[in-house]
Amino acid sequence: MFQHTHPYPPFIPRGATKLIVGTLPPPRFTVGDLKPGDVDFCYGSRDGQLWPILDAIFELNLDYETTQKAVMQRKKFLESRHIGICDIVASAQREKIDASDLGMQQVELRDLVAILNTHESVSTLLFTGGNSKNGPEYFFRRLLKSYGIRLVEISEEVPRVHQFQLPQGGRTITTVSLTAPSGAANRAVGSLPAYKKMKSENPNSTTLDFRIAQYRPYF
Repeated sequence: MFQHTHPYPPFIPRGATKLIVGTLPPPRFTVGDLKPGDVDFCYGSRDGQLWPILDAIFELNLDYETTQKAVMQRKKFLESRHIGICDIVASAQREKIDASDLGMQQVELRDLVAILNTHESVSTLLFTGGNSKNGPEYFFRRLLKSYGIRLVEISEEVPRVHQFQLPQGGRTITTVSLTAPSGAANRAVGSLPAYKKMKSENPNSTTLDFRIAQYRPYF
């Protein structure tokens, strides 16, 4: 079994109001065997789409290379926008060494509720995936259940929006389940009515264009 451990601690700038929440980066980030074009930071896989999405929204002109400059570009952006990153999975075991969420076993979660209690400026969680098995919302629901906290649906349309109250202080937190920024989710994107509508209006639209339009209001 491969012990897939998250290689990065949570990155939560002072005054952060939003946290991006995913699961784990690909296993090569755990062992430090990065590919050309990978960035040694959260969501740094050259195959991932989160940074290209944010790059397009904010016109960041990011570098996509394994350099400290590329890492600092991302950190400075997050600090300037009061956005943190705190993936919910601390570690998992895998029989097959790949990046699939479904392949994770014996999953250990970060206590995101405790983290929220210590970062009082955070009001929104942005899940990079939904409630399908082993997705970030799925694990977060499991964590909330252990606390006896109820997630209340605000909007059932994609991206789904929920809210809950922290027991400590009664603070209300909003969660948004964005379409996963990975190639594996492209088939699901293709079946969404909103994507089909975009495609009918502009046949040149891509799944990346769809994500950019979806993510923009929440960042």
